[in-house]
Amino acid sequence: MGFSDPFRLDGKRLFITGGSRGLGREMALAIAAAGADVCLVARPSESLQATADDIRALGRNAWTIEADVGDPAACEAACKQALHQIGPFDILINNVGGRRVNIPTEDMPLEQWHELMDLNLTSTFLCSKIIGGAMIEHGSGGRIINVASINAMVAGRGIAGRHYETAKAGVLQLSRSLAVDWAPHGITVNAICPGIFLTEPNKVWSQKNPEIIEGLVQNIPQGRLGEPKDIGPLAVYLASDSANYMTGASLVIDGGYTCL
Repeated sequence: MGFSDPFRLDGKRLFITGGSRGLGREMALAIAAAGADVCLVARPSESLQATADDIRALGRNAWTIEADVGDPAACEAACKQALHQIGPFDILINNVGGRRVNIPTEDMPLEQWHELMDLNLTSTFLCSKIIGGAMIEHGSGGRIINVASINAMVAGRGIAGRHYETAKAGVLQLSRSLAVDWAPHGITVNAICPGIFLTEPNKVWSQKNPEIIEGLVQNIPQGRLGEPKDIGPLAVYLASDSANYMTGASLVIDGGYTCL
């Protein structure tokens, strides 16, 4: 008697925002390696095409859509384009986001607050509404994975820009609420809460603020920052049938930082 691999994703299709680099790239590659075809949505860059080529090298189909999903109109257009050109998706990863600015709350312009909330929260809402809505209409269930942050639960130390904590906390509650609403449709909705990972933006930031990084590492029981590749297997699990009874969960992956 043979046994099927419970983590295989053959025949599935993934729609992922911010999929060209960093955590998004690693999750896209891991899910492609498990058998899924991938639609990458990101701002125009050489890394977008490079990631698509790496997915194709795994024997999977890869599509690219150039869009800044922090712009609500562009986000909505990208989702509709993907559905029109490719069809319904089985897996949605809302990955795009970032702190981007280190501005104290008392100094932050309202316009910038709105822009960053759109990047980190509105994009998750719109992609869930449109791509997740198509899952409901298609009637075959689905998996939605929202990338939040440990800063949804604890404030970042030594840095301002509290729009990020606020938006990511919203991502967690949106995930829980959709998990309840869409469970009857066979759609699971879970959140990943990464700690500090050595993504390209964080490498640049750490070079400018080495003392902050050193302080953070001292508070990580594993004694290191996360590597982007560490997140891929978790995304595969949440996208697979192995996680079919897990929904509304917030999974922390931070080397133990939030345990202290």
